[in-house]
Amino acid sequence: MKLFAHREDKRGDRLFDILTDEENGLRLIVSRLGAELISVARRNNAGEWIGFLNRDNEIGPPAKGWANHATVMGYYLHRIKNERTLYRGQEIRGGTHSFLRGKIWHRVESDRENELTYRITPKDFSPTEYPLKVSLDLTYRIEGPRISVSFKFRNDEPELTAHVGFGLHPGFASTSFDSFRFQMPAGLYRRHFSPENYLSGETEDIRFEGGEMPFAREKLQGSYILELVDVPDRVFAYTDPPSGRTVVIDLTGVPYLTLWSDGGPFLCVEPCWGLTDHHEQRAFENKEGIQEIPPGQKLSAQFSLELRLETSNH
Repeated sequence: MKLFAHREDKRGDRLFDILTDEENGLRLIVSRLGAELISVARRNNAGEWIGFLNRDNEIGPPAKGWANHATVMGYYLHRIKNERTLYRGQEIRGGTHSFLRGKIWHRVESDRENELTYRITPKDFSPTEYPLKVSLDLTYRIEGPRISVSFKFRNDEPELTAHVGFGLHPGFASTSFDSFRFQMPAGLYRRHFSPENYLSGETEDIRFEGGEMPFAREKLQGSYILELVDVPDRVFAYTDPPSGRTVVIDLTGVPYLTLWSDGGPFLCVEPCWGLTDHHEQRAFENKEGIQEIPPGQKLSAQFSLELRLETSNH
């Protein structure tokens, strides 16, 4: 018996992949534009699909507020100042979260029926978007109750070390802006302040005993950028009690986490491998948190989500 089903769906001029795990009642919908998850859903006891993302499975423009679902960020994330920077003396130009979100990705056929893999190569971007021969495979995989997200970069430069920043920008839906809760594990966090979206250089070390996030939600619009300095158990939990939705997020091996919301009914919980630019801009290769890939080598990174639905609410 085939446990996983894949099909393509076209809406207007956009192509989507739908991967369903019939046994566990999990479903992913991915847009080839940006390789963006536009839906992660569980089936409830009544057989209905319950979405967990902001605007889950909606692709039209919203009346107001954040329009995305789970933006893929790379080859830098957040912002470069004034949308330009220098990398090894060569100019890079680009907008918020770089170019991956605006590209049509190539789906890679896989022997595994439980995953969707998408690829970007240097043929898909210009030297002013990123000047080196670096490719990326992005895989969404259903593993039992969990969804894993993995990045695999390959540096085909024979002599040059490549530098990349990347991550995922998922917004988890809530009944209202006031209804969600975010539980953080104990450990030492370092907050990087970013007034007007760029690092000031000011940081604050936070020794946290674990529990509800120690941050004012009314200031989420300014972003809380957190370095996981010494957080041994990197399992976080997002809950929306009125709807019974919980997302358990395993960030083992992830160096940074950004929390953001525009005040709408969602919280963005963003695993990040890198940071935004400083106000006093540094060369791209010297950006704080930038990841390095030696010549001819690969860089792999991942995290996972587990979707839980309280059956008593349905």
